[in-house]
Amino acid sequence: MARQKKIILELEYPCSWVYKIIGTDIGQMRQAVAEIMGDCRYTITHSRSSKTDKYHCLNVDLRVESAAQRLGLYRTLQSHQAVKLVL
Repeated sequence: MARQKKIILELEYPCSWVYKIIGTDIGQMRQAVAEIMGDCRYTITHSRSSKTDKYHCLNVDLRVESAAQRLGLYRTLQSHQAVKLVL
């Protein structure tokens, strides 16, 4: 069995960051992002939709100030009922 290399992400903060969120209702996903981001400045762009239009992917682009903020937003997005997956 081949050994996998462990990749370590080294970031300098503050930095730009993009979350890809996937869900079934674009409106609910946009509302979830607005609730979670609060006063943070961000932009949302539509990335793509599944062939059947059942799933949609949005890019949420923002500037994060720390690893704690980046990971906290990730966990909060991931736990929202309108979001099926966060990348």
